[in-house]
Amino acid sequence: MPTLPTKSTGSPTNTLVIVESPAKARTIEKYLGKGYSVESSIGHIRDLPKSAADIPEKYKGKAWARLGLDIEDDFRPLYVVSPDKRAHVAKLRKMASEADEIILATDDDREGESIAWHLFQELKPKVPVKRMVFHEITKEAILAAIANPRSIDTNLVEAQETRRALDRLYGYEVSPVLWKKVAPKLSAGRVQSVATRMLVERERERMRFLSASWWDLLVTAQTAEGATFPARLTDVGGVRLATGKDFDPLTGKLKPDSGVLQMNEARAVALADALRGQTLIIASAEEKPFTQKPYAPFITSTLQQEGSRKLGFAATRTMRAAQRLYEGGYITYMRTDSTNLSGEAVSAARAQVQEMYGPDYLSPQPRVYSKKAKNAQEAHEAVRPAGSTFRTPDQLRTELSGDEWRLYDLIWKRTVACQMADARGRGLRVRLTGQALGDDVTLSASGRTIDFPGFLRAYVEGSDDPAAALEDRETPLPPLKAGQTVTGQAAKPEGHDTQPPARYTEASLVQSLEGAGIGRPSTYASILGTIQDRGYAAKKGQALVPSWTAFATSALLEHHFGKLVDYDFTARMEEDLDDIAGGRAQRVPYLRRFFLGENGEGMALRPLIEQQMGEIDARGIATIRIPKLEGTGIEVRVGRYGAYMQLGEQKANLPEGMAPDELTAELAADILSRPSGDRVIGTDEASGHPVVARAGRYGPYVTLGEGNPPIRTASLFPGDDLNELTLERALRLLSLPRLVGTSEGEEVWAFNGKYGPYLKRDNDSRSLTNHEQLFSVGIMEAEALFMQPRFRARGVAAAPLQTFEFEGRAPILLKSGRFGPYLTDGERNATLRKGEEEDTLTAERALEILEERGKEPKGKPAKPAKKAAGAAKTGAKKTASASKKAPAKATAAKATATKKAPAKKTASKAAAAKAPAKTPLTWAELKPHLAVLSEQERQLVTATRERGQKVEDVAPTLGLDVKKAKGMALQASKKLNQAARAE
Repeated sequence: MPTLPTKSTGSPTNTLVIVESPAKARTIEKYLGKGYSVESSIGHIRDLPKSAADIPEKYKGKAWARLGLDIEDDFRPLYVVSPDKRAHVAKLRKMASEADEIILATDDDREGESIAWHLFQELKPKVPVKRMVFHEITKEAILAAIANPRSIDTNLVEAQETRRALDRLYGYEVSPVLWKKVAPKLSAGRVQSVATRMLVERERERMRFLSASWWDLLVTAQTAEGATFPARLTDVGGVRLATGKDFDPLTGKLKPDSGVLQMNEARAVALADALRGQTLIIASAEEKPFTQKPYAPFITSTLQQEGSRKLGFAATRTMRAAQRLYEGGYITYMRTDSTNLSGEAVSAARAQVQEMYGPDYLSPQPRVYSKKAKNAQEAHEAVRPAGSTFRTPDQLRTELSGDEWRLYDLIWKRTVACQMADARGRGLRVRLTGQALGDDVTLSASGRTIDFPGFLRAYVEGSDDPAAALEDRETPLPPLKAGQTVTGQAAKPEGHDTQPPARYTEASLVQSLEGAGIGRPSTYASILGTIQDRGYAAKKGQALVPSWTAFATSALLEHHFGKLVDYDFTARMEEDLDDIAGGRAQRVPYLRRFFLGENGEGMALRPLIEQQMGEIDARGIATIRIPKLEGTGIEVRVGRYGAYMQLGEQKANLPEGMAPDELTAELAADILSRPSGDRVIGTDEASGHPVVARAGRYGPYVTLGEGNPPIRTASLFPGDDLNELTLERALRLLSLPRLVGTSEGEEVWAFNGKYGPYLKRDNDSRSLTNHEQLFSVGIMEAEALFMQPRFRARGVAAAPLQTFEFEGRAPILLKSGRFGPYLTDGERNATLRKGEEEDTLTAERALEILEERGKEPKGKPAKPAKKAAGAAKTGAKKTASASKKAPAKATAAKATATKKAPAKKTASKAAAAKAPAKTPLTWAELKPHLAVLSEQERQLVTATRERGQKVEDVAPTLGLDVKKAKGMALQASKKLNQAARAE
């Protein structure tokens, strides 16, 4: 234990240690003795104002306050404590006033240094303040850090504050340009916009790509001893056969002067027939030894890449799990771009290799890894298991579960493997010759035999099972030597198509950004999240597909603000920040050059925007060039409400979720040929108004009258086809809602609701099993339905999904809510975020989530009953009056429906305000209502709710991209709940 802090008088002191997170605080507190209080800041305590409401009163009249930076006063920042942190900051301030010493123990990087500085500035302590740093949360590391404090590094703070100012200037100045010239609510960002450009450029390559086809043969050769091996045809008549690399991706034709033979199917089939049973001679058999060295230990980017490849984790999910492992003392700091390992880590890894695999698998000398990526900055270690001895994954099975255990297992294997011996083996390359159809033919075969697996016993990159991966890496050939003869036992013609460049995945995008020197370890996960959250990209399987909006924004930035999305310029900005962090440059001059320009130097962002705004052609920027539509006259544009196509005066919205490279001339013609939504299908004889079929953004529907708004509207049923809709069917749909009859003195109506067909009697309702029942259900059948009990009475609380008990505090319940699962202790609620799985949630993580972001539930005060009742009477009268004033020409049935349709009562709303919140329904209660869903929706919901599968896994089997499947799952859930509650 550290020596107990004492005052000069010898009496014990109170030392306050402040870290960022509650989990980190709990772990560190275990290692410190009496006299230490450990509290968390719960992340950043203050920032530039996010909205006008955050601006203090005395600054509200300042023109620069919205930006949060006073440009005229050397870019002086206006920092404010966010409203949700004020109470916590007050608590920290009180604890600081009672302490004899304060130690700021935030992370050892620019962001952590900045948090420490903000704490110092905001708390204004009157006692000594020290800064302690560590790269792992173990007892040894914490005690060593306590014993060796330092002061706040102002250069690191300056670099982080410069980064924050750059991001604010870029976002607040460039984003409004996108709002005015492309679409509202878009955003631009220093790294985000460059990442988006990368995605767009790759998609453009795919859109220009033209596929080509070629054929070759796969021959199964057999030795005299009966051993077989595969060989591929490479030359015919002394000419090499074409492969994918010989074709021009822009023309789909062979590159000029390629000098190769493009074989067609007929020739391939003929050669295959000729080679079956043919004698082949081994012209050469060349064997070469090979060695393979282990991979470097993880840095942040490679951890995210392997988390994606091996575990299927998104970058944000990997980093959440890594954060929890670090805060729990299981791994070292997870935001690093250093592959260096400390001496004790190397010793620990080598000891485990010796113990678990034997001395033969230990590298002769300790391996040292140096970082090769551009702009490496952090002086941390690589990401590795914490401590001077490593705990194996098996030892932690009872402590870790779910994502944390799987990620620890990955980190442990990679760290141990990096100190293991090289893998050794032999590669054999064989060339075979023969005759077929009068031509000399050449075939090739290659094999690989691993003699000693070395580090591959522990870790194979991209594979979750090293043992299975070793088998895949071996492709042994039988013993072969030059001059030996073999027989072509079988020959199979194979056709091939060239493939467009692969889209980026999260892993490969991070790899490309890091390789270009863009971004930092702490920013990659948030960048990936931002470009998806802002609608610039969506996942299709693992691939990131840029949206049409991404094309328009990238085009605007490339054409008018090219430097802002230039890869080298963005990388140089990172170098400039490194110079500030190292004390070689200053914040203010750099920001002045970037924003205002100085003596012709720098970006001069503000003057550039002022100059370019008048030159930007919004229509030109919004028009996206589609190579496959050239010559058709069809244009694709991005409008305020999404992407659409135009051919002359004809327009059509592009389907949601369509990848840009999927749009062909044939598909575009098909979309344009579909009904535009304004087709008059006849006239209602009773009223004299036209009946119009329309294709709306939310589905097909019909209207009575062409005005805006029309006299009546009705949605089509799931089985209706807008193209084949008849006048008779349309009028029948428009006759809804239908008065079924009277029951218990109340009218019973049949409605086609947003979530399916249902019956309504006063404030009670029941679902119907199919839409056609709306026209056929009678009063007797309706009364029978109302006699059945509802599946859940309102106000009955659902049982919690899980209960976490704690000593000395109220239990935390995991419940199912309207917006998904959430945690509550009766005083605060916290909704689980994407990637926080309810089945793997631990008590510690539940407590951490509630402490980090738990908020008191907001209650809506009910209106006074008398006033509500009075309003209800007024509302009822107004509704009745309005009903009587319906057009005189309306049909009798429609007039009756209009007059007798139940009025919406304000009193009901007031009563609802007083009623308890709706409780979530269980799957058993929702399942009987599956009939309201389409077949695809039923399959999706059943797989996720009943079988517990993830949407990401189910989507591909239904032919859906993940984003669309998630939207469908949400809508299906709403339909089921509506049907079950019969609202």
